[in-house]
Amino acid sequence: MADNAPFIVCENLVKTYKIGGVETVALADLDLEVKQGEVLAVVGPSGSGKSTLLNILGGLDRPTSGTAVVGGVNLLSLTADGLVRYRRDVVGFVWQQTPRNMLPYMTAFQNVCLPMKLSGAGRRERDARAADLLDAVGMADRADHRSEELSGGEQQRVAIAVALSNGPGLLLADEPTGSVDSQTAAAIVDLFRSLAHRYGVTVVIVSHDRGIAEHVDRTVAIYDGHTSFERVRRVGADMVVGHDEYVMVDKVGRMQLPPQLVERLGIAGRVRLHLTEDHLEIWPTKEANEE
Repeated sequence: MADNAPFIVCENLVKTYKIGGVETVALADLDLEVKQGEVLAVVGPSGSGKSTLLNILGGLDRPTSGTAVVGGVNLLSLTADGLVRYRRDVVGFVWQQTPRNMLPYMTAFQNVCLPMKLSGAGRRERDARAADLLDAVGMADRADHRSEELSGGEQQRVAIAVALSNGPGLLLADEPTGSVDSQTAAAIVDLFRSLAHRYGVTVVIVSHDRGIAEHVDRTVAIYDGHTSFERVRRVGADMVVGHDEYVMVDKVGRMQLPPQLVERLGIAGRVRLHLTEDHLEIWPTKEANEE
């Protein structure tokens, strides 16, 4: 992979399911690029396709067509055994449900060591990395506690350490803030950014929570299987100075306006366009407002 190449590249990604003879489109010609070390949030309502995208990037599902490349690896070309190695060596997972992240009869330290033990790492290496990871997530003083002895936020911090134990290049988080309060949620997302910088890992977070956009590098919204719009953190002099918002335009010129703007402006049916020298204006029509 070239130094300046995106770590994740999805092009024309399509995923369809057949249930009872009815075909459902989960992803429809989705395009997405993610930089090395970037912390990206993918947001959208239930059924928008964001969880399907996460499963494809994690090697848990195969797309129907299109391209999905992670770290220079074409996921569509991998055999079943290749996908197992990919999930073990390239990807770390953080799930919303604690039982999927931690074994309840093991301590936090033992849970972090387990993936390394299964990969054949020696005892000294396992212990050193587990101690480093638990310190990095602020859980060094809780290393000897089991999941039932930890709060929801503490469990998620340990889950992140477990996901990073084998040194993955990609960290995938499925609703990691879904079961904690807003203050804890903000701290967890800030932690992802800190860890991405510390370990050079690329992070993709799937969430319903739009507030997450304030704490990540970039937010991509998905509606009906398409990337709809982006919100990018703008940094100046090592501090956040604002966010830039973008609407995605596909190869044939189609775009999806953010639902909140459509509702606020009363846009429906058709809009009026006004082309100036350097930009395009979109206006709601009188007919739409009268409907």
